[in-house]
Amino acid sequence: MKVGRVVELWRYPVKSMAAEPLDQVEVGPHGFVGDRRWAFVRDGANPDGFPWLTLRDNAAMRDYCPSFAEPSAPDSSAIRVQTPGGAVLDVADPALASELWRPGATAVRRDQGAFDAFPLSLISTQSIARIGDTMGHSLETTRFRPNIVMTAESGDPFIEDSFVGGVLRIGTVRMRIDKRDGRCVVITMDPATGERNPAVLRTVAQDREGCLGVYGSVLTTGVVAVGDEVRVE
Repeated sequence: MKVGRVVELWRYPVKSMAAEPLDQVEVGPHGFVGDRRWAFVRDGANPDGFPWLTLRDNAAMRDYCPSFAEPSAPDSSAIRVQTPGGAVLDVADPALASELWRPGATAVRRDQGAFDAFPLSLISTQSIARIGDTMGHSLETTRFRPNIVMTAESGDPFIEDSFVGGVLRIGTVRMRIDKRDGRCVVITMDPATGERNPAVLRTVAQDREGCLGVYGSVLTTGVVAVGDEVRVE
């Protein structure tokens, strides 16, 4: 059954840095190829806890723009990062880590991706719009840092919740929907300015039990493109 259509695709070559918009993307066992394969670990962080350096620690990470040296091979490519000051540094350059987190950090590569929960995330335009309407102003898609943005065929917000426990076919990919996406303070940050608006998280907490969008896993690898149908199996 068709439930919607893909309208945006986003990849994050380095966890918490600027997003890369895509027209189409190969999806492997660990999500979008090249997605969050690099991240920064705070020195002294507990490796069994949450070690990652993220926007929660340094909101300016949104202004660091990563790109693949070999765009045709994102899972194995070196990554260059353009800093807000205009310098271009290899992601593993200690100078970049020092600039991001002066107490000390290290760039690490994770072949399976540095994900908070699951390798794929999906949200609908209607869900974002409804939260914005509740607050009285529109919200940017990238505030929620999704991989797949769909528009619902029905026009209803929060349709994603009904997918949990089921399987979606998007393009040639089959995606199991594992759980609702529990949100944190990152969604309070304006992706353009970094200005924080606590009301965004408060609204999601009060109206949506702290969740917006869904997380999922890859059942069948393939390709997803903007314009693809989203179908419930």
